[in-house]
Amino acid sequence: MIYPENFESKIKFDKIRSLISRNCRSEMGKALVEQMCFSDRKEQIEEAQKEIAEFMRIMREEEFPDNRYTDARPFLSKIRIEGLFLDIPELVALKNSLESLHAILRFFQGKTETYPVLTAKAGQIQLFPYVLQRLDSIVSKHGTIKDNASSELGEIRRQILKKQSGISRRMQALLQDAQTEGWAEKDTAIAIRDGRMVIPVPAAYKRRVNGIVHDESATGKTSYIEPTEIIETNNEIRELQLEEKREITRILRKFADDIRPYIEDLIPAYDFLAFVDYTKAKALFGIEMDAISPVFTSAPEMLWYEARHPLLYLSFKNTDKTLIPLRIEINEEQRIILISGPNAGGKSVCLQTAGLLQYMFQCGLPVPVSEASRFGIFKKILIDIGDEQSLENDLSTYSSHLINMKNFVRYGDRDTLVLIDEFGTGTEPMLGGAIAEAILHALNDHHVKGVITTHYTNLKHFASATPGIENGAMLYDNHRMMPLFQLEIGKPGSSFAFEIAKKIGLSKEILDEAASKVGEEHIHYDKHLKDIARDKRYWEEKRKKIHENEKRLDEVVEKYSQELQEASRLRKEIIKGAQEKAKELLAEANKTIENTIRKIRENQADKEKTRKLREEMEAQKQKLFAEEEEEKRLKQKIEKIKKRENRKKKETPQTSPLSSHQPAEIQLQKGDFVKLPNQAVGEILEIKDKNAVIALGNIRTNVSVDKLEKVSANQVKKQIRTSSPSVYPDFRENISQKRLLFKPEIDVRGMRGEEALQKVTDFLDEAVMLDSKNLRILHGTGTGALRQIIRQFLSTNPLVGSYADEQVQLGGAGITVVKLDI
Repeated sequence: MIYPENFESKIKFDKIRSLISRNCRSEMGKALVEQMCFSDRKEQIEEAQKEIAEFMRIMREEEFPDNRYTDARPFLSKIRIEGLFLDIPELVALKNSLESLHAILRFFQGKTETYPVLTAKAGQIQLFPYVLQRLDSIVSKHGTIKDNASSELGEIRRQILKKQSGISRRMQALLQDAQTEGWAEKDTAIAIRDGRMVIPVPAAYKRRVNGIVHDESATGKTSYIEPTEIIETNNEIRELQLEEKREITRILRKFADDIRPYIEDLIPAYDFLAFVDYTKAKALFGIEMDAISPVFTSAPEMLWYEARHPLLYLSFKNTDKTLIPLRIEINEEQRIILISGPNAGGKSVCLQTAGLLQYMFQCGLPVPVSEASRFGIFKKILIDIGDEQSLENDLSTYSSHLINMKNFVRYGDRDTLVLIDEFGTGTEPMLGGAIAEAILHALNDHHVKGVITTHYTNLKHFASATPGIENGAMLYDNHRMMPLFQLEIGKPGSSFAFEIAKKIGLSKEILDEAASKVGEEHIHYDKHLKDIARDKRYWEEKRKKIHENEKRLDEVVEKYSQELQEASRLRKEIIKGAQEKAKELLAEANKTIENTIRKIRENQADKEKTRKLREEMEAQKQKLFAEEEEEKRLKQKIEKIKKRENRKKKETPQTSPLSSHQPAEIQLQKGDFVKLPNQAVGEILEIKDKNAVIALGNIRTNVSVDKLEKVSANQVKKQIRTSSPSVYPDFRENISQKRLLFKPEIDVRGMRGEEALQKVTDFLDEAVMLDSKNLRILHGTGTGALRQIIRQFLSTNPLVGSYADEQVQLGGAGITVVKLDI
């Protein structure tokens, strides 16, 4: 049951029907689109959804026969009567459509596993090759009757061609004679009038040419004459043409008699062709709106994810607009969703989406939702959308709504889906709200399922306290004063009436008076709703950032783990190689010594021989020393890798979220000696927040506390003793050079926020090191975002004493003047 009668136009299904009809290739397909209707039978819906799913797969993955889908059923019905036959255009249409049917049936052959439903339907169709063979023997590919359709027709056409060729030659000769005599123009050509060849002759010479005048030009200056000597031949050709026509009629009658016994079997084939055209049109529409054939049950329920309004989706598809999908859940526990929120916030679109998608699904159409969605089957869909006032029936807007509500309560049950827009409006708010609450209570008692939109606060309270009814809110950004078009289930929405009124410029006096009339309780209720929505968005953004940071942290840990494993593998390989090399060197040395001793004994300590053996021993020794140097180099490389691995082991627990032990923090204070990352040693003069001012001789610098390492006084002395005397002069010389080149102004215009902050940080550090207190940062005006970011950073830096705009004549708000407190 669908209520009211204009249901389809109210939910815009008539436009869906029009879009699908546009994809049809034949009138019979369009007729099926017009017949498409709502069904509550599970088997029928299931079959239609399977058909559409298979056809969508075909259109995405395969080349489907897409030729001519002509409806030949009227032609075939006509020749059921004895004596009637098809004319040539009908014969051509029949031939083309039968060829398309044969191609479609061939496509589905052997595809039972891939497309079981469509293949089963195609298997029920019976076509007779004899019919198509007869058509091929009669009709040419150009849509004419073939010469060999019969032997008599072929002979007639040969005679016509022969006589026409003779006439053509004779007419050319007569035309040349007339031109020679001056009776016809030189550029004149033979013309055709009433199917007969004629010679154009000036009217002044028409008596000079023997023949019949068939026509004259519009001005009367030219006459078209058929010469006497070819009149008889033309008459013979005309008789042959009439005979040709009679023979073609005989051929067509014979063909009609031949296929008349097959007509009853051919009609269902065209029903199948209409079904193919219709289903293909639905599949193309489904692909266009990125729809699916969803999972469903026979229970009346909805579990929709990423549900999109089809018409809005197609409208936004090729634009830069974004359609926000909806999530809707309706079941026995959460039967009715009461949606509230601001005007133009998307409530009505959400309501219409629910009705349209459910109706489309039960009409056998694909629906634009995610694959995780699940649909149910409703036996009744009842809607109350828009104004139904009627002057003829003496109905006001509110009266029409009440009539609808009466029918909803009367016919509503567990298998009913009701869709009500602006529930309770149209009459005095207090009374209308009370009646609406009573109707909502009755619908809930009948276990009706539904989506309802409202602005009434009493209905929001009722939904919060009543099992089976759930509040829903269309979200609104009250900072930017714009709707977000997102449906959130579980809390009521605010109408934002005061905010919207303020945005459009209503005076503060009027708004204050309105607030006093409404009462503090109502204002606070609306304010609390907004605060809840704001806080929820804030914490959702926080959770998102934490999730992103955890993901990056996991990536860093994974990277370090891989590097450690690679370093450990490389270290083991180098140590193993070095050990093997040492064994080889030791064996070679022992061998050399044993050979030398043996040779000395054999030569009985001959001085010359002994000297040579000693020289050989020395050469071998030098070789061993060279190899020893190589071994020493390998050992240094191993030590380097060990240090790197130890360093990474120390770093990894700090970055890993899995570590349960944190290194104990060393508390630094004024007067402590510390070592900087560049190994320089200095004394802490002051600590501000997380930064410390360090004295390096006569130089002061600002360093983050977590980069400092505390050292003892003995280590400081040792550092001073071991330091090269030339370090400090070089350092002073470098500082002097930097001071000469330093400019107390930087330009960060056009930079992104992060890049600009990094440059400002480096600039401040260099200024502190060079004892430059007055600085200028050129950031421009623009939108003011870069200026705000830089000043927020300056306000948190302990070295910044003050900052302000530059003088107007020197740049004003486009430049920030900074004074350092050093």
